[in-house]
Amino acid sequence: MNNPFDYQPSAEAIDAHRRLLDRIESLRDSVDPDDVALCRELDKGKMIGILLADDANGRRHTLYAFSGQFGENGFHHPMFVEPVFDYLRPDGYFKTKEAEISQLTREIRNLEQHDLVEAIRNLDSQRQSLEAKASEYKDFCRRSKAERDAMREAGNLDDNQMAALIAQSQFEKAELNRLKKSNAAALKPPADLVDQLSRRLDEMKQRRRAMSEELQKWLFDNFKVLDSLGRSRSLSDIFASTPLKVPPSGAGECCAPKLLQAAYLRSLCPVEIAEYWFGMPKDGEVRISGCHYPACRGKCLPVLTWMLGGLDIYPPLSADRNSTTFSEPEIIFECQWFCVVNKPAGMLSVPGKGSALSVEQWLKTKYGPQCDVKMAHRLDQATSGLIIAAFDPSTFKTLQRLFATRQIRKTYEAILEGDYRLKGIPKSGRISIPLSPDWLDRPRQRVDLEEGKEAVTDYEFISSADGYSRVIFRPMTGRTHQLRLHAASTLGLGMPIVGDPLYGLRTPGNHTRLHLHAARLEFTFPADGRTYEFSSPADGRTHEFSSPAPFAGLAIS
Repeated sequence: MNNPFDYQPSAEAIDAHRRLLDRIESLRDSVDPDDVALCRELDKGKMIGILLADDANGRRHTLYAFSGQFGENGFHHPMFVEPVFDYLRPDGYFKTKEAEISQLTREIRNLEQHDLVEAIRNLDSQRQSLEAKASEYKDFCRRSKAERDAMREAGNLDDNQMAALIAQSQFEKAELNRLKKSNAAALKPPADLVDQLSRRLDEMKQRRRAMSEELQKWLFDNFKVLDSLGRSRSLSDIFASTPLKVPPSGAGECCAPKLLQAAYLRSLCPVEIAEYWFGMPKDGEVRISGCHYPACRGKCLPVLTWMLGGLDIYPPLSADRNSTTFSEPEIIFECQWFCVVNKPAGMLSVPGKGSALSVEQWLKTKYGPQCDVKMAHRLDQATSGLIIAAFDPSTFKTLQRLFATRQIRKTYEAILEGDYRLKGIPKSGRISIPLSPDWLDRPRQRVDLEEGKEAVTDYEFISSADGYSRVIFRPMTGRTHQLRLHAASTLGLGMPIVGDPLYGLRTPGNHTRLHLHAARLEFTFPADGRTYEFSSPADGRTHEFSSPAPFAGLAIS
């Protein structure tokens, strides 16, 4: 059985995917509401999965699944396997409780948008009216006081007249106090109503939250998946030992869990699984229709680790995904403060969770304990090229500050899928697309126009031929996977970097490495005031203080 997180589809899986696409196309002329709903949902963007499995007699079977649900029927369509747990049955516990929560939500909305709004409006109206009367009487009192003061200043007042003025002043003050008390008494009923409705609203929201949490717990406790040995385990149990502690929304509803569950229930032995994107990308993800993708790690890794138990998986799920073969790094410059390294593709910049060697570890071994080596920035594991390491904490902070204030100018070179001229893309320009992590499918990033962090890249195409384009990138910011997303996203160039396993064209025989190279670094170092320029041409030759050598042709290795 192949590893759902690390695989290339076989010719048989590719053929099964082609047959599925043909069947989907055949539904477009259907008048069946389920077929219409399916095509509509698929066109919006959805992962579809394929499982090749053998029965006890060695006969090969092909199962299909789609992620999530579609239309009013939720999980069911005759072309695809059933859900692991059909909690959307109209008369089932989940839908019944969900209807109660929905009814409570409507009551909350009615109270929040109508009853409470009207009560607040009535309170404000009465308050304004009473405050206007109080303000009017205060103005009267001020005028009356001014008249009394004028009479006192004029003099010639006998004792009786003075007593009358004092009595008038006392009466007006008492009357103002009585008016304030009267106003407060008049406002109490509408204010009490607002307070009562607000408390009721809070109680209803707390009750809805408790009902939702209880229903979610019921769902995850009763959502049980099988492994190849026939053992059953709930999602609650599976995720209890993970950092998430509780299953994320939609766990168990992706293609792979559906396919494996269906195979086990049919007494089939899984042989190969593959997942393909269909339709438009959505939710800021960079997906290409027709390309295969690994299973998502946030929702599926814990579930599939259990479900694949008892099967012989290659490469093993526990294998170090960072383990790879690469050439040794090359130090192209060193001084008392820092060194510049030409990192090979496939090597980590800093230590990861596994045992794979990183540039930082390699440098620590090379320079020994007398140097406090620390990488001043990072390159993606798949990216080759120039990276700087500091030899002491002070230099590290200085270089970090230079990167943060964009005083270190970085230049990358890449080969992109497609000819920019045929696509009508300007020869040069700027890409500004905010990005954020895809928390449920790390390390993938996503376009996030609302809450993403600013990501800006200048680009300039330098050549194109044979369906590829060579480009220079100058990132103004340093977001994770920034260049890869700005190249692949349709909001950017819409031309993935050749060999990109996350955002590129995942086709059989595609290039074995990401064709992105950190080719040049330029900066002025404060300690000596010297301006440094380093370059590393993508053909593998490195030299100090020179301009990047032009690429010879567009050959891709």
